[in-house]
Amino acid sequence: MADDASGLFGTPTPRVDGVAKVTGAARYASDEPVSNPAFAYLVTSSVARGRIRSFDLEAARSVPGVLEILTHENVGGHAGTPPQMGGDQTTTTMESDKVWHDGQIVAVVIAETYEAAREAAHRVEVSYAGEKPSASFDSPGVTEEPHKTSAEKTDPKVGDASAAFAAAEVRIDARYSTPTQHHNPIELFTTTCVWEGPHLTIYEPTQSMYGLKATVAKQLGIDPAQVRTVSRFVGGAFGSKGTVSSRTAWIAIAARRLGRPVKLVATRDQGFTIATYRAETRQRVRLGASRDGRLTALTHDGWEITSRPSGYNVAGTETTARMYACPNVSTNVHVVHADRNTPGFMRAPPDTPYMFALESAMDELAHELGMDPVELRRVNDTRVDPIDGRPFSSRSLMACFDQAAERFGWRRRDRRPGSMRDGDWLVGWGCATATYPSNIGPAAARLTLTPHGATVGLAGHEIGTGAYTVVAITAAHSLGLRIEDVRVLMGDSELPPVTIAGGSNNAASTANAVVKVCEEARRRIAQAAANDPAGAFHGVEPAALRLAGGSLTGPDGRSEPLAKALGRVTAGALEIHAENLPEGLPPSALEGLYKGQAQMLRGTGRRDVAAFAFGAHFVEVRVHRLTREIRTPRVVSAFSAGTIVNPLTARSQFMGGTIWGLSAALMESTEIDRRVARYVNDNLADYLIPVNADIPDIEVIIVPETDDRVNPLGIKGIGEIGIVGMNAAVANAVFHATGKRIRDLPIRIEKLL
Repeated sequence: MADDASGLFGTPTPRVDGVAKVTGAARYASDEPVSNPAFAYLVTSSVARGRIRSFDLEAARSVPGVLEILTHENVGGHAGTPPQMGGDQTTTTMESDKVWHDGQIVAVVIAETYEAAREAAHRVEVSYAGEKPSASFDSPGVTEEPHKTSAEKTDPKVGDASAAFAAAEVRIDARYSTPTQHHNPIELFTTTCVWEGPHLTIYEPTQSMYGLKATVAKQLGIDPAQVRTVSRFVGGAFGSKGTVSSRTAWIAIAARRLGRPVKLVATRDQGFTIATYRAETRQRVRLGASRDGRLTALTHDGWEITSRPSGYNVAGTETTARMYACPNVSTNVHVVHADRNTPGFMRAPPDTPYMFALESAMDELAHELGMDPVELRRVNDTRVDPIDGRPFSSRSLMACFDQAAERFGWRRRDRRPGSMRDGDWLVGWGCATATYPSNIGPAAARLTLTPHGATVGLAGHEIGTGAYTVVAITAAHSLGLRIEDVRVLMGDSELPPVTIAGGSNNAASTANAVVKVCEEARRRIAQAAANDPAGAFHGVEPAALRLAGGSLTGPDGRSEPLAKALGRVTAGALEIHAENLPEGLPPSALEGLYKGQAQMLRGTGRRDVAAFAFGAHFVEVRVHRLTREIRTPRVVSAFSAGTIVNPLTARSQFMGGTIWGLSAALMESTEIDRRVARYVNDNLADYLIPVNADIPDIEVIIVPETDDRVNPLGIKGIGEIGIVGMNAAVANAVFHATGKRIRDLPIRIEKLL
């Protein structure tokens, strides 16, 4: 036991699962050992719209080792379609002969070996009655409609933006676009299903343990109590593993038909169409301002691609409308239906594309005014939400700009585009705001405390963010133990539920639940000590007793070993289950938690405050004057995000987001053949991402911030904020270097020639 466990919050702590990960001991979903598995391989559609006329399976069945081939003809009515994010409709797979998009699952081949399943899948012949597909914006046949508003997705408005824009002294009216992008996590989309009588175990990487459990049970028409989901580690998700994909139910059905485990590891190219992605957007931003830079009007309109049956959209104007002081705001978002798979969450889903447009427009306004871009943001900084007047729970935006600008050397910037050079290189400096709403969800946790240490169990998700370590730090901090005296169990639906690991809520949701269960243990131990007439703390107010340094400690410094204090409560192990319902959520949110329903208290939807984390990016780009090659030698980013539980993993998260932002600005785009609505670069050879040589030294500054209104621990999410605004900062730097404004991502050589 520790001599002193104080100060664990904010202390850089190596990952408690680090050794397991680097030695290969960490078990990811497809690593889970099962007895005598069969192997599945997906057959996906080669047309983007139409119907399946027939299958010719003779050649496929002739492959030695083939066990079964599933199609809509033999299992079509055996499973329902999983709901998409938001519960809206989505595309089907083998439920019928309908083909909604290229790469849709149309058959599953199961064989004794992976190689046999793959060979047989390539021999499956499918006859289609194809129709001409509509690929994207401007394609004949697409349809457009306003997005469906809800409590979480509105079209924020205040004042009269049209009249204010018309009367403004300075006006910016610009259109921007962002492309389709895919998550491409290193861990592929895998599913292993095992039946033991009526009970189903699913090994699958997921961001929603209870959501996967409940959804598959509903699809198969069985009791959720008969389904167990296991996902101890997730090798990257970024939103792609946040909802249940169609593959899971079909693999469960295959395993039930064969009476043995079935394992699926989808291929990299299949991951582009069997899972979600970031939809492309088109946006129009109009800013009106006075000569001193104060915004008088802000209009932000967006259009997003989605599938035919789905209304899914991210509607990032919920964030952009609240960024700066402006008395007149109008926003509108439309969805455009095309013959594509349904998009979904992707790291900072609404804020990444929509803040690109706003922060680019703010830079355009600064240039038009002849004003420093940092000062323009200072002039328009606000302590209250401009839409409804709620105060921000905390807002350290300008502290981030000031600290990052000082470290970057921003004062040396010559404002004139094209004025800074180094030999044949044009040098540009750009900046942009980073932000992300601070969300928290309900969660439950189980604590087992013995004289030798503690075990904390909860069905949380380790998606690479350091969740095991955050829980271990929180429990050790609360119980006065060393980190090594705490064991953390996660990734199993047999443990108490935690809401979906999305929206950067994971640390806030889990840590507040863990503190609650640990506080209940402290209360019981303290009460027993105060009630013991022979003890050292008899008569002491229980609330004044603390667990620290492996002991129960009183206000006067007296202490006794935890083992002795615990002995008054139990002769063995103290087991406690606790639930945390964030203030502001209805009791039904806790009930829904056990049903796999994700409900969060969102930073944009709270009644008391507007809750956001903030940051600032500063980027140097160099553009060769002849070849237009683009390099990014320097990045400084500062973030303020309330209580930082573990600065070591926090810095990693901030840096990872920043790198992804650079990638999104300069490289990433899923190209589509508009004639046939098919993704072209569905692999990691052609889907461009940066390598080490493309990424500079990135300096991350964590700006201290205390926020006692966002949640009891003051924790704000940090997983997604790092990417937000980086694409705009790069575009703004490119303009400063070249004088050419690129409003359509990604920024590549051909756009600068």
